[in-house]
Amino acid sequence: MAEKATFTDKKYLVTLAFVTSLFMLWGIAITMADVLNKHFQHVLSLNKTQSAFVQFAVFGAYFVMGIPAGLFMKRYGYKKGVLLGLSLFATGAFLFVPAAYTSSFGFFGFALFILGCGLSTLETVAHPFVASLGDQRSSDQRINFAQSFNAVGAMIGPFIGSYFLLRTNIPGSTDLTSVRILYTVIGVVIALIAVSFSFVTVPATTDPHVVAADPEASNVDVAPGKKLFEHRHFVWAVIAQFFNVAAQAGTWAFFINYGHEKMGFTDLKAGNFMILFMGMMLTGRFVGTFLMRVIAPNKLLAAFALSNIVMCIIVAQSLGWPSYIALLMINFFFSIMFPTIFSLGIKNLGVHTQQASSFISMGVVGGAFFPFIMGRVADSAGVANAYYLPIICYLVIFLFGAKFFKVQH
Repeated sequence: MAEKATFTDKKYLVTLAFVTSLFMLWGIAITMADVLNKHFQHVLSLNKTQSAFVQFAVFGAYFVMGIPAGLFMKRYGYKKGVLLGLSLFATGAFLFVPAAYTSSFGFFGFALFILGCGLSTLETVAHPFVASLGDQRSSDQRINFAQSFNAVGAMIGPFIGSYFLLRTNIPGSTDLTSVRILYTVIGVVIALIAVSFSFVTVPATTDPHVVAADPEASNVDVAPGKKLFEHRHFVWAVIAQFFNVAAQAGTWAFFINYGHEKMGFTDLKAGNFMILFMGMMLTGRFVGTFLMRVIAPNKLLAAFALSNIVMCIIVAQSLGWPSYIALLMINFFFSIMFPTIFSLGIKNLGVHTQQASSFISMGVVGGAFFPFIMGRVADSAGVANAYYLPIICYLVIFLFGAKFFKVQH
C-alpha cells in the first residue's frame, strides 16, 4: 500500500510561504484592473465595449508572455523567473505615471500590457513551483491552498481601488492624479519585494513530475514517447482554461456595472460589494480544498461548473436581490476552477511539465476577448443579458471535469 502523500516537506516551508504570497500579489493587480475599467468609463468617457480594453491589455499579455516565460524558467530556474515577473510588474506600474500625465488610454493600455507580462510570468512560474514543493499526489491541494491567497489579494484589490479611485469620482472630472499616485506606490512595493527575494536562498527542488521514488504513485511521464500535444488531458486543460478565464474576466469586468445599473448602487457601494464578491471566491477556495479530501478534484470541478450555469441564468433574469446573490455565488463556484484545471492539466507530463505550464497560462488569453463580447451585449441589450454568455464557458469546463481530464496511458 502506497504511503499517504504529505502536503509538503519541512525544507520547503519558507519557499512555499513566499511563492504563496505571489499568488496574492497578482490577485490584487487583476481585480484592481476591474475597478480601473469602471473608473476609466468616467474619467476618459468610455463605453463598456471600449473600457473592456483594460482586460484585453492585461490578459492579452498572458498570451504573448506565456511561452517566453516558460522558456526563461526552464533555462534560468524558478527564482530568476520570479524576479523577472516582479520586475515587469513594477515597470508596468511605474508606466502609469506618464500615462496619467498624458491622459492617454492607449498609453494606459501599454502600461497594463507590461504589467500583465509580469503577472503572466509570475503565474507561469508559480504554479509548477508550488507543484514541485512536494508529492504530485497532493499538488491539487497545494495549488488550491496557494490560490486561496490569490483570493485574499482579489479582495484587497477592489478595496484599494474603490477607496482611492471610485471614492473620488466626480461627474465630469478627468483628473487622473489618484491613478498616478496609487500605481507609483504599487510599483515601489513590488520593486522592494523583488530586491528582498533576490537575497533569499531557495532550496534545490526535485520536480516531482519528473522523478518519483514510489512506483505505485509514479509521477513520471506515463507515456515517455508522447509529444506534449498528444496528451489529450493537457490539450483539454488549455481549452478549459481559455473558457474559464473568459468567464472570469467578463463576470468581474461588469460586476460593478451590474450593481450600479440593476441594484441602484453608487459606484463606490458597488465597488465595495466587489470585496464581498472576492470573499466568496476565498471561501470557495478553502471549502473546495477541504472537499477535495473526499471528492475527486475533477468531479468537484464538474459540479461547480454546473452550479455556475444555474447562477448565470438567475443573474440574467434581473430579479433584484435573488439575482445579485446568484452573481455573488458565481465567484464561490468559480473559486477552484483555475487551480484545479491547471493541476489536472499538468498531471503525468514528465519533462513536458514546464512547457505545459506555459501553454495553460496562455489559455488565460480568453480573458482578453470575452469582456469585449460581453461589453457589446451589455451596451446593446443590457448588462444582465450579457451574463447569458458565460454559460458557454461553463459547459466546456463541465466537459473537461466530467470526461476529458483523464490521463491516457
